[in-house]
Formats: sequence, C-alpha cells, structure tokens
Amino acid sequence: MKPAPLLSIITITRQNRDGLAASANSLAVQTQRDFEWIVIDGASTDGTAELLDQAPRQPDFFQSQRDHGIYDAMNKGIGLAKGDWLYFMGSDDTLFENTTLEKVASTISLNKADLIYGNVYSTRFNGVYDGEFNCSKLALKNICHQAMFFNKTIFKKIGKFNLKYKAHADWDHNIRCFYSSKIKKKFVDITIANYADGGFSSQNFDEIFAKIRPYKCLY
Repeated sequence: MKPAPLLSIITITRQNRDGLAASANSLAVQTQRDFEWIVIDGASTDGTAELLDQAPRQPDFFQSQRDHGIYDAMNKGIGLAKGDWLYFMGSDDTLFENTTLEKVASTISLNKADLIYGNVYSTRFNGVYDGEFNCSKLALKNICHQAMFFNKTIFKKIGKFNLKYKAHADWDHNIRCFYSSKIKKKFVDITIANYADGGFSSQNFDEIFAKIRPYKCLY
C-alpha cells in the first residue's frame, strides 16, 4: 500500500486553462516530491482536462463537475486529500522557488505547529505581503491562503470553510484559526507563492462577512 504523502496541493479552477498550465509547470520543478496534486474543476469547457493530460506534472486526482462556489470546491478537496498537510494553490498561482515545498517540509519537521504560513509576492501588493499576523492585524486584513499550510487536523478541530460567505470564507476560517487555543500557529519568513491578482475573493465583495467581521474579531 502506497504511504500517504506529506503534502496535498489542492487547486480550484474554472475556465482558466492557461493559468493552470503555469501552476502545473511550477509543481513539476519542485525539489520536494512528497506531495499529491488535487485539481477540482468547475466543469470547464476551455480544454482544461486536455491540458492536464499533457502537463509536465499531472494531477493525482482530477474532478470536473459543477459546484456551489470556490469554497464548496475547496471543502471537496479537503475531503479527498490524503496528505497530513494541505495547501490551496490558485489555478494561476505559482510557487515562488523550485525549493519552496522543500523549505516548508523542513519547517514542518522542525516545528510542532498546526498552521504554518509565510508571505506571498504580488504586483497587487507592490512586492511581498505581509509578514507575521496576530488577531488585531487579522481583523483588518487577511492572510493569503496561498501563503498557508494547514495540518489536516485543523478542519476537524474548527470545521471546514463556511459556505454562507461567498467571497471571504477563507478570512473567516483564518480568524477562527487564530482565535482558537487548539491551534498552534507558526510564521516563517519565506515567500511561498507568486500570487496572481484577480482571484475570486479579491474581485468580489462579501456583504454577509463584512457585516459580521467586526463582531467575530471581538472574541
């Protein structure tokens, strides 16, 4: 029986064939090989499946069907993941260096943490974003999920992404992580990914989350 991988890379995509090609190329050159790649596709019709058949790093699991939004797809990925650690990689994002996953694996082995996170690089932020967070900082702005590695037990401790938040369920989940005494957080000063601007959460306003966020950060 094949042992479970250390890392599960989960990519959510829809109608983004070219962006997904960049992600596949980025994963293909990683020096750390102990990972699986899960691609959850929202029934794309742009040749996504055909692209992945020819990609230098093909997914270990590919699913293409309609879903109820990005966080529904991310929750599906959590359920499918075999790895001890989960990473959500956008379909047009790339890892910052070919040694990125190797550095993360080393950090995992040296730290007893449930959540490990670093920085991302993006022209949207005029460079590197955004260092170490605490609850006060998280109340004002979010950590990019492209910078975060979650031990799978986190989703048993505090649950998956809340689907009532259409654009900021990841921000809500991060707040729950940081306010939970059950979860140990570790910041590492390395740049994890090249974050491509234009993702769903960066382009959409979440009215329900905006109303409740100030109150969530009081506890």
